[in-house]
Amino acid sequence: METREAVERMNFYAAKSRKFVFAFDFEKHEALFLSDDMDNKQLLFEIKGRGNAPCSSSYAECLRAKADLEIKYCDPQHYYEAFAKVQGGLQRGDSFLCNLTTKTKIQLNLSLEELFHCCNAPYKLCVPNRFVCFSPESFIRTKNNMIYTFPMKGTINADLPDAERLLLSDEKELREHFTIVDLMRNDLNMVSRNVSVEKFRYVERIDTIGGGILQTSSLISGHLPCDWQHNVGNMVFSLLPAGSISGAPKSETVNLIQQAEKEPRGFYTGVFGYFDGKDLDTAVLIRYIEKQNDDYYFRSGGGITTNSLCNKEYEEVIQKVYLPIKR
Repeated sequence: METREAVERMNFYAAKSRKFVFAFDFEKHEALFLSDDMDNKQLLFEIKGRGNAPCSSSYAECLRAKADLEIKYCDPQHYYEAFAKVQGGLQRGDSFLCNLTTKTKIQLNLSLEELFHCCNAPYKLCVPNRFVCFSPESFIRTKNNMIYTFPMKGTINADLPDAERLLLSDEKELREHFTIVDLMRNDLNMVSRNVSVEKFRYVERIDTIGGGILQTSSLISGHLPCDWQHNVGNMVFSLLPAGSISGAPKSETVNLIQQAEKEPRGFYTGVFGYFDGKDLDTAVLIRYIEKQNDDYYFRSGGGITTNSLCNKEYEEVIQKVYLPIKR
């Protein structure tokens, strides 16, 4: 579906207090839309327990017990070349924070639909035989005419000694987080008023089959106009792409991303969400596996600044190749 059609449907259904699910790709070229009167199992979603594809706990546990992911091939040279191009843009002043992503070839022993059922994440989306996403990162939420966003930036292996202190004291991660918080605060100012940072840089743990990781997020809020539901599609679309997976300044950084990565991201790092008839809950499409022909790829990335070290950034990209399953 074209993005303009999805925006118009979102406005129409929300104004009538109708439920729907939607997704936009990173380039804002393609959209998905599923309303409450459409029985379409070609799009599976679950947001904090609400979804259209329930399965038994015993079936999910059985899948978790055997789920496995193996890295088959990664191309550090491709990443190094993209990193060098991003650094060139940063040095020129085209950007001061750029999210660089790559894809890693993997082998799976479950289908994308089976992974959707067994992986643990607050936000899950699957288009069978195309992609599955199990995202920990909220994009925007609404409640009582308030809008909230939770930019996530900064990652570390939770098993390292004193991991939380190391993460919070990392100057590079701190500067990166400041930048994203400032960007998202400015974005919310486009659609709301009295924007404020309610909570800055708190730590969350994510458990995976390979161990735990720690990530830092912040909470930003703003007051919405009382009729915001009538323009919910326009509101969401105006905030794209999400700042945490693009960078700042946004438009120039997106151009730099396209030059460095040399291929479209598609729905990876796009956004998806659910409108329950009253409020909106959305996520950034990260922790993402896609199928291309008969091969599977895990797409991951991280923020790059002038102080970033290529080897360290690549290690973080590979660290994010995981299935969120706690055994």
